[in-house]
Amino acid sequence: MQANSRPDNFTPEVFETADRLHSAAIHLLRGLRKRDRESGVGPAQLSALSVLAFGGPRSLAELAEAEQVKPPTMSRIVAGLHRAKLIHVKTDKNDRRSMIISPTESGLRLMRTARTRRVDSLARSVSTLREFEIQLLRKAAEMIESLSRTV
Repeated sequence: MQANSRPDNFTPEVFETADRLHSAAIHLLRGLRKRDRESGVGPAQLSALSVLAFGGPRSLAELAEAEQVKPPTMSRIVAGLHRAKLIHVKTDKNDRRSMIISPTESGLRLMRTARTRRVDSLARSVSTLREFEIQLLRKAAEMIESLSRTV
């Protein structure tokens, strides 16, 4: 399908809503990512560490898939995290050719702090809204969570 074409079964309202949601999500995350610089870890490393910290240990292939990068790229990211002592890398007991990557206590602490910074920044912005707007946003967040499981 071409980038500018739309399936006929999408109403203009559905397509415009999806387009605005897409744009708003990107801008919101870019704004929050500014706070990530305070962690001292690059965005790719921070993202991979987040998968491990909040999703549990992974193999290199699983981590690469989760981050939508090729295994050689993930190998470089993992090497940087390992040098920074933010992850443990152990040989998989079931497959000696594979490794299991998990966050260190330092890595978990860094991710909790980074997440807190982001959420605090967002909460500061949300606190400027009126009560009914906060309730609408809460409902929208629930709907976005639901949508995130379908895309």
